[in-house]
Amino acid sequence: MKLSEAKEKYVQTWGTFATNWGINRTMAQVHALLLASGKPLSTDEVMEQLEISRGNANMNLRALIDWGIVRKEFIKGDRKEYFVAEKDIWYLFKQITKERRKREIEPVISFLEELKNIDDKDSEEAREFIKLMDDFSSVTGKINNIMDLAIKSDDHWLVGKITNLLK
Repeated sequence: MKLSEAKEKYVQTWGTFATNWGINRTMAQVHALLLASGKPLSTDEVMEQLEISRGNANMNLRALIDWGIVRKEFIKGDRKEYFVAEKDIWYLFKQITKERRKREIEPVISFLEELKNIDDKDSEEAREFIKLMDDFSSVTGKINNIMDLAIKSDDHWLVGKITNLLK
C-alpha cells in the first residue's frame, strides 16, 4: 500500500470509528487529516482533500479548536489561516477525556443529584428511587474519578495502574 492510500484509508476509517464513539464523522476525518499531514493545512486544503463544503470544514475546525486538539498557525506572508493538530497522542487522550468528562459526565452527576432532591422521601417507592439514583451516582462518581486520574496523570503512571487492574 502506498503512503497516500494508507493516509486516505486512515482518514476514512477513523471517521467511521468515531461515529461508534458518538463523535461526528466529518470532525474525526478533519482531525485525522490534520494528524496525518506533515504540514499545516488551510481550510481550502481540508475542503479539497475531504470533499466537504466550506461551512462544514469551518464548523469542524472550530469544534476541534474548542476541544483543544487543533490550533491555528499563521504562515508568514500568507493571509490564510492554517491548522495543525496536536500530535502528542498522550496529550490528545487526556484532552479528549477532559472534554468528554465536562460534556458528558459532569452534567449526569448534577442531574442525578437534582433527582435525589424529592419532597416526599418517606414512601417506600421514594426510598427505592433515591437508592437507584445513589447507585447511579456512585458509578458515575467512580467513572469521574477515573477520568480525573487519567487527566492528571502521565503516561507511565496510567499504564502501571491499568496493568495492575488487569492482573
